[in-house]
Amino acid sequence: MNDHLPLLIIGLGNPGREYKENRHNIGFMLVDRLAVRLDARSMKVQSKAIVISSQWEECKLILAKPQTYMNLAGISVQGLLHFYKLPLENLLVAHDDLDLPFGTLRIRPGGGPGGQKGVGDIINRLGTQDFSRLRIGIDRPPGRMDASHYVLQDFPASDLIALSQILDRAADSVFTWIKEGLDSAMNKFNGSPII
Repeated sequence: MNDHLPLLIIGLGNPGREYKENRHNIGFMLVDRLAVRLDARSMKVQSKAIVISSQWEECKLILAKPQTYMNLAGISVQGLLHFYKLPLENLLVAHDDLDLPFGTLRIRPGGGPGGQKGVGDIINRLGTQDFSRLRIGIDRPPGRMDASHYVLQDFPASDLIALSQILDRAADSVFTWIKEGLDSAMNKFNGSPII
């Protein structure tokens, strides 16, 4: 990680009030939780994303929520990386993951999209899959429910207390990534669900 350049933390989701509480928007929820914990209020629209700038200890942070809809998230990521002239090691993308149990975090240095269309678009536009991810488990849909329908459903009320705890733990993992690096964050936070 280049210590003199900002760190770019992207949360994936869909813009619009109707998607706000969707499972697919857990990346947006994490960016909002980070902004609250950082007491960050400086907000603007840049590269088709809502961008919140902040400082944590010695690090300049750029938190972003692409407003392109999930399938075109790479437009914002590519634009922000280019604008701030950031290397890929200064990028972390947080997103929902159907293949992980609800509450499981999985931080990794790269890999394929795993069916996540926002991550797929980022990979296509950057021409590489070598960027850090924070995958946040939302579980598989029940029965024969279509996955695309499931991810666009709101979290049920029964999950909201656990969801808040998961977002706090995910935020802790981001702060560990910032301060101690990817390997330390992986060692401390990859594992079983906390709920």
